[in-house]
Amino acid sequence: MLIEIRRAGFINKGAELMLYAALQKMKEAYPDARFAMAPTLNKGAAPYLKRAELSLLQKSWLWQYGFQWGNLAALAPGKIRELFGIVLDKEIDLVLDAAGFAYSDQWGFDNCLELANSCIRWKKNDTKVILLPQAFGPFSSSKIKNAVKSVVDNSDLIFARERVSYKHLVDVVGERQNIKIAPDFTNLVKGILPKNFDSTNHRFCIVPNYRMIDKTSREKSETYIPFMIKCAKYLLEKNQKPFILIHEGEDDIRIAKKICNSVGGKLPIIKENHPLKIKGILGSVEGTIGSRFHGLVSALSQGIPSLATGWSHKYRVLFEDYGFAEGIMDVQASEKKICEKIDLIVDSTSKQKIKKKIDEKSLIFKHQTEKMWQDIFCLL
Repeated sequence: MLIEIRRAGFINKGAELMLYAALQKMKEAYPDARFAMAPTLNKGAAPYLKRAELSLLQKSWLWQYGFQWGNLAALAPGKIRELFGIVLDKEIDLVLDAAGFAYSDQWGFDNCLELANSCIRWKKNDTKVILLPQAFGPFSSSKIKNAVKSVVDNSDLIFARERVSYKHLVDVVGERQNIKIAPDFTNLVKGILPKNFDSTNHRFCIVPNYRMIDKTSREKSETYIPFMIKCAKYLLEKNQKPFILIHEGEDDIRIAKKICNSVGGKLPIIKENHPLKIKGILGSVEGTIGSRFHGLVSALSQGIPSLATGWSHKYRVLFEDYGFAEGIMDVQASEKKICEKIDLIVDSTSKQKIKKKIDEKSLIFKHQTEKMWQDIFCLL
């Protein structure tokens, strides 16, 4: 079986963690399967060397200007393609889409159109198509709604990550047997604590996210960094030994440096390239304040009390699902309110109550993820 894992990547460590999670479970079930991944024009998102490290074959794929240029590779003889580890779209047996959050008004029409066109083509090729748990919607324009209808009609299984995403889908197409709900599937992946990580002096993790600046209203965007600075200062006052962990790219690093400089350089900044090591770090701390979705999933799924700011519905629903809705923070809140929120996961009594609830929910979600994989294996 030749399996393509698409829409994962290597810049965003949440996307890379999804890649590892999918590879892990599929290799357990199908040890003889081969895996492929398509390149992308986004710099660093899926570089050849990174793909090669995971023994991923190279899918000939280049969607530009509404046309699939990758099909031109079919002009090369099969033996030549095999020599260079290149596979064609029509040779794929199963597509696993691990987009995370790409199909919605917030990311525009192109993503939905490309997926719709691809699903139609895959259906004709008898390629199985599964959209792994991810956030969907909202979908407001008729163009996006029509694309979503095509995706649903031509996919074998679609997993919404939570009830709001599920509702966005069924509002467009109605309830379907191939649309289900399953939690984020990275919750089963075990982290690795780096040998050089100083757990004694790095106890409370702050994870920034540039999307809180470029995907929010002007008022929230302008308030985000001052809000993070207030959090950092209070954590330092409480002797929580905070540090900043980078989950993606240069934009997040620039935010981290601004926060650090505003507190006199007293905030260590850790940039770890391996997603399993990032998860290992998040599982070793006392608490987190994060704006990266998969950073929060990594913390919560390991029972770490966390607070969040978010730029889409997926953050709010994640914390509601974990039974800790009050863990969502408002970047425009007063300093007093910010401190009260932080006290929830710093004060030992409230912290233990929250941790107990998170641990219970985490176990339930892990069972649900295992059930999701069984649904996939039964389909195959």
